[in-house]
Amino acid sequence: MLSRIETLKDQMRRSERKVADCVLARPHEVINDSIATLASKADVSEPTVMRFCRAIGCSGFQEFKLKLAQSLVSGVPYVHSGVAPDDGPQELITKIFESAAASLLRTRSQLDPQRVGQAVDLLSHVRRLEIWGHGASGIVALDAQHKFFRLGPPVVAYTDAHIHAMSAALLEPGDAIIAVSHSGRSKELVASTRLARESGAAVIAITAADSPLAQTATVTLSPAVEEDTGSYIPMSSRIVDLAIIDVLAVGVALRRGPELAQRLEKTKRILTEKHLL
Repeated sequence: MLSRIETLKDQMRRSERKVADCVLARPHEVINDSIATLASKADVSEPTVMRFCRAIGCSGFQEFKLKLAQSLVSGVPYVHSGVAPDDGPQELITKIFESAAASLLRTRSQLDPQRVGQAVDLLSHVRRLEIWGHGASGIVALDAQHKFFRLGPPVVAYTDAHIHAMSAALLEPGDAIIAVSHSGRSKELVASTRLARESGAAVIAITAADSPLAQTATVTLSPAVEEDTGSYIPMSSRIVDLAIIDVLAVGVALRRGPELAQRLEKTKRILTEKHLL
């Protein structure tokens, strides 16, 4: 229901959009409101609330509240309101955690298992793996390096555009790239992935669907994140990207099975020796 309201909001009259904004901001409160209460909160008339209900496909206010309650049964809204300058600590906690949880659940339901399988196949037989990303995506790339270097193939993360441009020219068939970008519109990253493809390497892109980066990739995995990265700092997009990296790393580990067990046991033993008794 919340996703539907967000999608249809731009088609509504201005007064109806005020109701939509009120519902999206505090959906858990609205399910307990009367039509008069919601109208007062949105500063509109009761007939406007009824028009809003019909605009989103409900016959009336009671059906709207029933469907809204059903959509909130998981406890996590699929659309959240962004943080505001006057938000207190409790509102920050609620909004940021709900945003992250909603993005993870949405991506889980929309991520294509077939594409994940293709990416795991590529990574399970790769000769050399490079992971590229800029800014916040560069942090994801470094985390991915930490995950994959224990799994077998040589792996390196590059967050500098000049470095991965030079490296792209030296790649060969059998090599693979994981390119991470929320927007998929970084000019340098797209140029390097194109060069990598020309060199014969496979490219797994974790990026927005239909973006320029996605169009250059062998396999694209698209996070379902609605986030304005121009305001404050990227939050949900980074968390979802990290979860996708975990899916790929665990998938590769499972594919390699017993041959990987001794490597992981050796690294675990070394780490144990560094712990204080």
